[in-house]
Amino acid sequence: MTIKTTSGEPEMTYSKSKGLGALVSAFMKQRKMGLNDFIQRLATNAYACKHPEVQSILNLSPAQDAELMSSSPSPPPSPTQQINLGPSSNPSAKPNDFHFLKVIGKGSFGKVLLARHRSDDQFYAVKVLQKKAILKKKEEKHIMCERNVLLKNVKHPFLVGLHYSFQTADKLYFVLDYINGGELFYHLQRERCFLEPRARFYAAEIASALGYLHSLNIVYRDLKPENILLDSQGHVVLTDFGLCKENIEPNGTTSTFCGTPEYLAPEVLHKQPYDRTVDWWCLGAVLYEMLYGLPPFYSRNTAEMYDNILNKPLQLKPNISNAARHLLEGLLQKERTKRLGCADDFVEIRNHMFFSPINWDELNAKKITPPFNPNVTGPNDLRHFDPEFTDEPVPNSIGCSPDSALVTSSIKEAAEAFVGFSYAPSMDSYL
Repeated sequence: MTIKTTSGEPEMTYSKSKGLGALVSAFMKQRKMGLNDFIQRLATNAYACKHPEVQSILNLSPAQDAELMSSSPSPPPSPTQQINLGPSSNPSAKPNDFHFLKVIGKGSFGKVLLARHRSDDQFYAVKVLQKKAILKKKEEKHIMCERNVLLKNVKHPFLVGLHYSFQTADKLYFVLDYINGGELFYHLQRERCFLEPRARFYAAEIASALGYLHSLNIVYRDLKPENILLDSQGHVVLTDFGLCKENIEPNGTTSTFCGTPEYLAPEVLHKQPYDRTVDWWCLGAVLYEMLYGLPPFYSRNTAEMYDNILNKPLQLKPNISNAARHLLEGLLQKERTKRLGCADDFVEIRNHMFFSPINWDELNAKKITPPFNPNVTGPNDLRHFDPEFTDEPVPNSIGCSPDSALVTSSIKEAAEAFVGFSYAPSMDSYL
């Protein structure tokens, strides 16, 4: 929803809301927009573009500019532009191995479905992505990165596990752990904010997951409540690794402009090189949101929000403990070289006084009882999924492989771009 200014130009806002409740609701509904779509919308808005910080953000490199701003579809890659990750380890997997029951999530490139395997009756979350949509936005490298990161996450308690992946001529399939306690986003939307002990528990499990990714030289880059699930007991499960960056050494940096607008760290907005401390900024933003109901520096006016992130001092209301205040000030430090976690990464977070009630060994062993139990009755209990998803019919094409006689040359080229996507773990991965 937009608001008209006195000049008649639409202002980039999330809502024309009256009162905090309407504001939060509108914010929650509309912030799911992907960053590329967001930038395109921002770039075409005359009012927002007048703001100097927005002009700076939109002043991308020619390659980025062409990719983000062009409205014409990109041609699919030629067969020589392959992403080869090795031979398929599961060539026999196919869509009709599954009975697809419900849509439980949606994204830019496809859907996530609750599925039951026909042979063993096990339930999975199957992420089904359209190759043509991925190639149109030149996102195949991000999809391959997500698959690579998933392969490394099978042994951490707070990261979603990949069982195997496979592909048809026109689709990619991730067969993932089925997690049905709901998004942290969903619970935060319903309850507005959490008490400090509950926020501490979630922040600790999130920090443990981020610390593990960092130990693998992976920067997550897109931490937000939508990407944080709760399992059936109430433990955190981090998901969606499409924006992860691999091979970032402890002192290494990267510079890709990506993330979600409300959670972008100042150095990302400045288009400066950034490091793994960007994840600790995001942890601070999520903790702030859990305690206060909205992200720090949030404004309905996007240009103002970006200006706040870059320039406005952090303001903390007095209804939190001194330990929470000190942690938020450390994590939401605008200068990354002074941010908590800069010197010794996760060790600094773990040792902070805010987490002094946490026994980290017991936490990682899931021996600490979660402060909230989703109380799901079984795999078919979908009470914590948004009805916007579950009320949608399951497309018939999800469980079908296309007739080879009908596969077009463009689909064939799309298929060749994802050589090596299929994966099945060795048995010792589960031992």
